[in-house]
Amino acid sequence: MIRFLDLIKINERYETAFQDTLKSVLERGWYILGKEVETFENNFATYCKTQHCVGVGNGLDALILIFKGYIQLGKLQKGDEVIVPANTYIASVLAILAADLVPVLVEPKLETYNINPDLIPEKITPKTKAILAVHLYGQLAEMERIHTIAEQNNLLVIEDAAQAHGIPPTPEGGVNKYQEVPPSRVRGAVAYSFYPSKNLGALGDGGAVVTNDAQLAKVIQSLRNYGSETKYQTEFIGINSRLDEIQAAFLNLKLSNLDADNEKRRSIAKRYLTEIKSDKIILPFWDFSKNHVFHLFVIRTSRRAELQVYLQQHGIETAIHYPIPPHKQKALTQMNALSFPITEKIHEEVLSIPLHPALEDEEVSAIINALNQY
Repeated sequence: MIRFLDLIKINERYETAFQDTLKSVLERGWYILGKEVETFENNFATYCKTQHCVGVGNGLDALILIFKGYIQLGKLQKGDEVIVPANTYIASVLAILAADLVPVLVEPKLETYNINPDLIPEKITPKTKAILAVHLYGQLAEMERIHTIAEQNNLLVIEDAAQAHGIPPTPEGGVNKYQEVPPSRVRGAVAYSFYPSKNLGALGDGGAVVTNDAQLAKVIQSLRNYGSETKYQTEFIGINSRLDEIQAAFLNLKLSNLDADNEKRRSIAKRYLTEIKSDKIILPFWDFSKNHVFHLFVIRTSRRAELQVYLQQHGIETAIHYPIPPHKQKALTQMNALSFPITEKIHEEVLSIPLHPALEDEEVSAIINALNQY
């Protein structure tokens, strides 16, 4: 059986280093907001070419804390509208709601699955104060166009990069080719998740916010720790969301291999895109630049259930990201009557096939052959 994701295989190269690191943390006896977290925050900020990184408990909290941080700074108010892609994972929408803001859904492009910038202006109202861009499946959204729209309308830009670790600060090629590239592409704040399945995954939960805004970073540092900058002195109504020492230590070990792992993902994706020759399957768009880190390789077919069973019978695990769009989720009854035809088509047809750094060449060949024989 070719597993969809084999975390044991992905992490086995670190086993000895993990054990040594765990022993070091245990011997130090400091488990929360210590040396390992500080080291990772510095390393990840440097990697992302940003000034600040704040480690938090998970990716959802990273988004929530960005919104709450902007509220504390007076740049957002409860009830403000935030534009967000309609086909994102529900966490993007939940973060907006958790900060008492209002999500405004916008259709994606069918080719890239990322938000369609052409449709953003028509959704802007006097209450619109931010755009949440999601780099879905690991592909960079059209950030130059999004930033232009934001600047024209005085909007904040927040990025959900939970699936996009390692997108370079200097995007190249295709729709994202910049004429003048700033030292860092981050102009607002970016949320990351280190859930175990991510391109940079911990052995538990974890997340981070990266930004060049010193004020925002300082507020989020307090908000993640009960709203306290000084112990037992609470400046804000915060939460408990801290990246722990052990996970930070593991992430420090894995960060050095992130670029190589992403290159392996791209090499597998290139084989899929050039060798899969089935008129029953729609392959994802990629301009072959580094603007995609292929957290997932998502194909589409109108016969998804049939194809999934077929691949299972051929020893290939698959997954669906995601079967139900946010506006059709039971929890979001206020959105259930909305209609987003492109989003709904995507959620009815997408199927993710195996793609990860531990995938063997012969396994890739087997997947390609099975799809070509379908």
